[in-house]
Amino acid sequence: MRIAEDDIRRVFRVSLWLKGLHSLAEVFGGLALVFLSHELIVKFATALTRAELMEDPRDLVANTLRKAAEGFTADAQSFAAWYLFSHGLIKLVLVVAVLTNRVWAYPAFIAAMIGFIAYQVYRMTFDITFVLVTITMLDLIVLVLAWHEYRFIRRSKALQQEGHQ
Repeated sequence: MRIAEDDIRRVFRVSLWLKGLHSLAEVFGGLALVFLSHELIVKFATALTRAELMEDPRDLVANTLRKAAEGFTADAQSFAAWYLFSHGLIKLVLVVAVLTNRVWAYPAFIAAMIGFIAYQVYRMTFDITFVLVTITMLDLIVLVLAWHEYRFIRRSKALQQEGHQ
């Protein structure tokens, strides 16, 4: 079964918009971590898990979230803030550039995606999580779609230039 070129390009555009929204969330999340105190993070996690832990005191997800918040050191918070903000901002700038058809942005976007994927795979050597695996798989799909779109645009421009000669 062959997928229509227009459908591939449409999926790529939708994935870019989703990646842009995710990038905005990372930027705001990074900024929030700069201004939130450790105490407020623990209070938020406690409020978020309270009902679940009252129902089942051994709930794995709720206990993991609560312990993670309590063990979230100032260094870990600083790193998370820096990582989320910079990661989100880089992706956001590149997504906007690609969405506005800046041809230079495609190789930069592809290179950034390869770098992010490589880092995520590196992180998986320490701790494999469902979220990290899922994000990495989605990033791989977006990377393949970006490469396809870049090749399509380059072919289209080459054909246009041949037509003008």
